[in-house]
Amino acid sequence: MRARRRARGARLGPLHPRRAAGGRHRRHPALRRAAAAVGRDAVRLTKTIGRLFERERVCRVATAGPGGMPHLVPVCQVVADGKIYFASGNDGRKALNLAANPRVAVTIDLYSDDWTHIKGVMVQGWARLYARGPRFRKIRALLYRKYPQYSREAALDESDSVVVEVTPARVFTWGMD
Repeated sequence: MRARRRARGARLGPLHPRRAAGGRHRRHPALRRAAAAVGRDAVRLTKTIGRLFERERVCRVATAGPGGMPHLVPVCQVVADGKIYFASGNDGRKALNLAANPRVAVTIDLYSDDWTHIKGVMVQGWARLYARGPRFRKIRALLYRKYPQYSREAALDESDSVVVEVTPARVFTWGMD
């Protein structure tokens, strides 16, 4: 696993600017910068969109790497207080991307072979990462409640995980009349 990570890191380039500069790597290097970007032009999710995010088991999260390379991954999400939350390892690509650039897009789409029934939503917004504290623990509990296997298969600990809060700035829907 370690060799695999090294190979991936070599192919993608340095995982953290401090490492690239030969400096010491810290666990959560850019959380304050990402947190400062939150709070701009927030919009509220409608009840219908909130219910869709609550009901669906998986959404897709898009971030951008340092060179602008897109990174798109499925995540397990919850909704609380009008915001979308998911978790990540604190050294995961999406967490590192969001710490450097808090702009994010989250999508759920419901495909149907009858294209008149295709539905979906894309939320663009700002991410804030929580490495510890009451918000981390609250969202971890919500994730464990919605996904009982989470605590066994991918336990979230304040020492190695972050909770990502997405504050919606723009919402686009299709097929959701």
